[in-house]
Amino acid sequence: MPPPLFHIERDQLTKNLMNYVLNLAWNLMKLIKAPVYKRVMPNGEIQKLIITEETAKIRPYAVAAVLRNIKFTKDRYDSFIELQEKLHQNICRKRALVAIGTHDLDTLSGPFTYTAKKPSDIKFKPLNKTKEYTACELMNIYKTDNHLKHYLHIIENKPLYPVIYDSNGVVLSMPPVINGNHSKITVNTRNIFIECTGTDFTKAKIVLDIIVTTFSEYCENQFTVEAAEVVFPNGKLHTFPELAYRKEMVRADLINKKVGIRETPENLAKLLTRMCLKSEVIGDGNQIEIEIPPTRADIIHACDIIEDAAIAYGYNNIQMTLPKTYTIANQFPLNKLTELLRHDMAAAGFTEALTFALCSQEDIADKLGLHISATKAVLISNPKTAEFQVARTTLLPGLLKTIAANRKMPLPLKLFEISDIVIQDSSRDVGARNYRHLCAVYYNKNPGFEIIHGLLDRIMQLLDVPPGEKKGGYVIKASEGPAFFPGRCAEIFARGQSIGKLGVLHPDVITKFELTMPCSCVEINIEPFL
Repeated sequence: MPPPLFHIERDQLTKNLMNYVLNLAWNLMKLIKAPVYKRVMPNGEIQKLIITEETAKIRPYAVAAVLRNIKFTKDRYDSFIELQEKLHQNICRKRALVAIGTHDLDTLSGPFTYTAKKPSDIKFKPLNKTKEYTACELMNIYKTDNHLKHYLHIIENKPLYPVIYDSNGVVLSMPPVINGNHSKITVNTRNIFIECTGTDFTKAKIVLDIIVTTFSEYCENQFTVEAAEVVFPNGKLHTFPELAYRKEMVRADLINKKVGIRETPENLAKLLTRMCLKSEVIGDGNQIEIEIPPTRADIIHACDIIEDAAIAYGYNNIQMTLPKTYTIANQFPLNKLTELLRHDMAAAGFTEALTFALCSQEDIADKLGLHISATKAVLISNPKTAEFQVARTTLLPGLLKTIAANRKMPLPLKLFEISDIVIQDSSRDVGARNYRHLCAVYYNKNPGFEIIHGLLDRIMQLLDVPPGEKKGGYVIKASEGPAFFPGRCAEIFARGQSIGKLGVLHPDVITKFELTMPCSCVEINIEPFL
């Protein structure tokens, strides 16, 4: 059969199709101009949000705006709710910095009051509930709610809880936990009152700008947002949203230099305009003036503008060049030694494990017969779980937990790990120091002390450290340790310093790690051998 007259490889066809789609998208972006967002004053009375001084110690800031005559579809409504959740998780830092409340304005009557009251004095019907509850009752109910329980700690221990009322005493929301059911928005909602409360004023303004600019497209007057006034406790009036446009200046040669391209200032201005950053060449012909819209709070420096220019140009279109600074990379000596030892430990019949660098206080202290203060451990200030409270000071607990999780495997279990441990060190600028440790464990029906001892001898042979105290050799001396069986522990000395211990683990230690058979181990610091 003759070969086809026209043949294109599948990968090449896919690449051509992708390039076609990208070019089509860029050409469409040339035709579509970036929207201009405007804040407009209402025909009637402006909506007001009054902040009382009681909020000062809880969530002192609030901003507000109105989306007038918006038209929702099911998809738009779902997207509106999803946007709030995304913002809550990232820029709002899980509602700790900002909490968003959206309400059906037609069910409410302004002006609105943002205040703080005792939990027992707050009573309302929360979102998707059929009866009224006090704030105290709600906190107990939501402790078992998989979605809302993560936000309770923000106000749970405060003497006063923040709450927003309308002029008739209807509760809009109890930020940052839950909105009221009375002002719940639906697909049929036409006018939305948006309030953002928080501890960070700048973040609150950014979040409000993002929401209103994103969904003002669906208002009757596109890209317009109705203003709202916020009255602060000191009497000052602020009108939101700000929807501030600002201008930045960047030199074309700086963009070319940082990105590694050679484009005219006019072409660079066109690239940035495609990224919805309206740009034009001014001055000496090398200066580009860029207008930053309220949708781009992420642009805070010239380098952010340069990054957008690179994206518009296309990273794949930037020609690869050799760097002007010529250097030859070299492996970090400690990592090189670690890699060499890993291969030989595996050749000795041991299986490598990789365990967590964080562990519980119980793992490195109580289970090994020590007090936490004696370990010089670095404590985590805000641990998320009991399993990650401190940085490990020894590799042994991680290996014992690995054995406990693999007890069904055939015996003997021979594991090792070469990783960093962390110890407090006041002489360091960060208050702590890493040490590279090697730990090996033998688990079987008999302790196997001779196997661990033989492994130590092999390691020293590989490190070219002879036995004996002379000529920088190594010796082991009888010692005691709370984690080891009495009379079955030895301290290892090499080149005149103590580098670790080996021995048979105490039955109490084995039991606390849920093991049932004898176990011997060795753990040494390998940094003195560099």
